[in-house]
Order: sequence, then structure tokens, then C-alpha cells
Amino acid sequence: MEEKKAKNIVCIDLREIENSICDYFVVCHGDSTTQVEAIANSVLDEVRKKLGDKPWHKEGYQNSEWILLDYVNVVGHVFLKDKRLFYNLEDLWADAPVEAIGLQEQID
Repeated sequence: MEEKKAKNIVCIDLREIENSICDYFVVCHGDSTTQVEAIANSVLDEVRKKLGDKPWHKEGYQNSEWILLDYVNVVGHVFLKDKRLFYNLEDLWADAPVEAIGLQEQID
């Protein structure tokens, strides 16, 4: 994600949340649909190269406003900025610890 200049990358630790759907969400955003798609493709490539793993499910490539990459225990969410603000996963899962990765900027 950082290699493709993703913004405000965070890791949400869901392991202690009852009935959570996975262990971690990794969330970021890009400035354009082209960048969102490039970030998601980079994640696919890096995970395949380093871990030999493919996502169990992926969706959102049709419009590239929110691409979801589901690796069962870890789910990646790559948003356009306005979609990230609208869905606000960080607040939706506010009980879970959030770790910022890399440089963070104000996104409101």
C-alpha cells in the first residue's frame, strides 16, 4: 500500500471483538479510482510473491471506489477518500485497537 502512496493506512485489530468476521482490517485510501486499483493490485502482487497466497474473495474492481480483498483472517479495504469518510470503518469498529501505519494526514 505504501509503495503506491496509499494514504492513512491503518490496521484495525478485531481479535478481541466478539463475533468479528476476521482478525484484522487493513484500511487505506487513494486519490483516484486509478490509484485505488493500483494499490489493490499491489497488495495482490505482494501477498502472492511473499506468502504465495491468493484472496479468498475480492470485489469492487467494477468502479474502484472501494476494493475489498478478503484473505479470510485479514481483509484489506482500499477506498476513494470520500467513500472512506462515508463508510467510516474506523468508527464502526471503534472498540478495536487501531494502529496507524506510515504518515497520517487529516481526512475530514
